Amino acid sequence: MSLPVPAQHQTFLAFDFGLKRTGVASGNRLLAAATPQHTIRAEGSDDRMREVRARVREWQPDALVVGVPFHPDGASHENTARARKFARQLRAQLGLVVYEVDERYSTTEALANGAADADAGAACVILEQFLRSIP
Repeated sequence: MSLPVPAQHQTFLAFDFGLKRTGVASGNRLLAAATPQHTIRAEGSDDRMREVRARVREWQPDALVVGVPFHPDGASHENTARARKFARQLRAQLGLVVYEVDERYSTTEALANGAADADAGAACVILEQFLRSIP
């Protein structure tokens, strides 16, 4: 399935949201590849958003990608709602387009691929999955 992503959206930051740690990856449409960035270690929403803003200032992405977790059968759970709330906060506070991606098994895949930081590795998996879905 391909997503309707405008051609001007070339660079992206992706987030694997967590209450204590949020993995971050950067990537671009041209290479369809992601690079892990330092994981945000912040338990409070304000601290997390301060770190996210700093990353957005540093990388100046065209859009953001947030992994949204589901149970294996596709059912929502508490963290599904939390990740979607995070995505809404990003849209509202940063004024950027935020794409949501089903992130089932992203951490498992990141660890299987040898990621040193499971959270940043999961953000890479999320971003690369997104990049593969756009023409």
